[in-house]
Amino acid sequence: MENKIKEIVSNFYKTEQIESIKVFNSKVIITLVGSELENADSEITVRVKSLDNVKKVSVVHTVSKNVSKPSPASFDDKWNVKGVKKIIGVASGKGGVGKSTTSVNIALALANQGMNVALFDADIYGPSIPTMLGYEGEPVRSFDGSTFEPFMHANIQSMSIGALIDRNTALIWRGSKAVGAIQQLITDTNWHDVDVMIIDMPPGTGDIQLSLSQKLDLNGIVIVSTPQDIALIDAVKGVNMFQKVGIPILGIVENMSYYICENCGTRAEIFGHEGAKETSEKLKVKFLGEIPLHIEIRETSDNGMPVVFSSPDSPHSIAYENIAKELLKELK
Repeated sequence: MENKIKEIVSNFYKTEQIESIKVFNSKVIITLVGSELENADSEITVRVKSLDNVKKVSVVHTVSKNVSKPSPASFDDKWNVKGVKKIIGVASGKGGVGKSTTSVNIALALANQGMNVALFDADIYGPSIPTMLGYEGEPVRSFDGSTFEPFMHANIQSMSIGALIDRNTALIWRGSKAVGAIQQLITDTNWHDVDVMIIDMPPGTGDIQLSLSQKLDLNGIVIVSTPQDIALIDAVKGVNMFQKVGIPILGIVENMSYYICENCGTRAEIFGHEGAKETSEKLKVKFLGEIPLHIEIRETSDNGMPVVFSSPDSPHSIAYENIAKELLKELK
């Protein structure tokens, strides 16, 4: 199959531009180095789809400049995410505030509360969930050739675009194409009787976040911020955006809130303290809690064993557990 696809692609692009061709039953992902040639990708898609048992084709370009044309996407109806009762988005106004780490540990904390939990990685340009949950490099499974089975790690179901591409591949997609990929992935995964799905959203307030808000039946959003002013400014923008589109703000989490020296016990508020709490009060949204800055949180996430799973009795895990409890109160 791969050789036939390579032959088709070679009619439009040089062989050295073909970075990878991956076939997942009826789905094909073609990764090319360089920008798109006019009409080439659409023609490749048509030809590859004509091959036996191929139903969906994605052509990805890895290039620092321009890129592929946005693929047409339907914005008429809500996405049908089967097998999921409630959906919570975890967002941040800017990158670098620990949103993904917070998403993973909140999901695990909800599972510890007896919930059947799923975690969907919508941070399409920087997917990190496979690394954090320890399934990076594992093949995607499909029993019927057209839908995916979620990964099951640390007692939660999960899916990420990072499971379909090499970790070093930079996805250069315009917004509509990225949204289309997210739609395909979240709706084509067989979620199994999920009480709560956590969506790790991309940072910022762009068209992907807006589309997710409009196309998914979100039960609410959690905003993650650090205490310093520059992060809180962007957190406020995030709150305002989701409120404008009618998505409830379940609360704000202050990450990297403080540091306790392990040698002397001195507490250092490196990025300031309670900025998120004060912002919550001003915005009249719930303050869900604070998470300390600690090396164990970082190390366990990097090692695929998040702290709530690997050290459930640690003070850091308890902080996430308390946030999960507050979230459940908001969902009732």
